[in-house]
Amino acid sequence: MPTLWVDADACPRAARDILIRAAERTQVTAWMVSNHTLPLPPSRWVKPLSVSSGFDAADNEIVQRIAPGDLLVTADLPLAMEALDKGADVMTNRGEALTPDNIRARVQMRDFMETLRASGEHTGGPKGYGDVERREFANALDRWLARNKA
Repeated sequence: MPTLWVDADACPRAARDILIRAAERTQVTAWMVSNHTLPLPPSRWVKPLSVSSGFDAADNEIVQRIAPGDLLVTADLPLAMEALDKGADVMTNRGEALTPDNIRARVQMRDFMETLRASGEHTGGPKGYGDVERREFANALDRWLARNKA
């Protein structure tokens, strides 16, 4: 049975709620990994994993525990690359699949944008997380669960 791993510190509350409902409905374990305590409902399927607040502590814990066939939900591209290297599937909290075929281009674009910002260029931030993003994430998660439920 696959496990859901959530890089919960940066995951929008709406996406966490979708993950909680999906874990309960499908009886798949979802680990919410964070540097702080998250408000989570009591659940057999949704488990908190609080780690120290050190740099990349949550990322390191996820990489250590994730297994081939699991799903990681994150927007952290270096973490996504490590999870992909371990044979896990990766999806952003907007429902975008990160794969061995597209991750390097995404990392290069992120690095390019960081270089622009460091030079004083205003590049803007990510667009808001609204109804469209919630729906796309919920649909992508449901499709992944339907394909990967043991």
